[in-house]
Amino acid sequence: MIVVKVELHSAITGKITEIARMHIWNDGTGNRLHGNYGGETFRKGSATTVQRNGRVEKYPRRLLHVWCLVARMLKNMDYK
Repeated sequence: MIVVKVELHSAITGKITEIARMHIWNDGTGNRLHGNYGGETFRKGSATTVQRNGRVEKYPRRLLHVWCLVARMLKNMDYK
């Protein structure tokens, strides 16, 4: 599973606050060259309350960087 966390690091207090989290997992139905993935984003401050979910199918995992997978997943979840 891929876990993407976005943290805000305060330059004033040094406090670290998680402001977003996403999980992406391989659903096991792809092949060596192309993967199928499911994903979820969570409400701020929660690792269990799902905000949105989505899928990316036939992702060329050996050709593209993981950030491309994250971007596609966000797009498929209708983030603008």
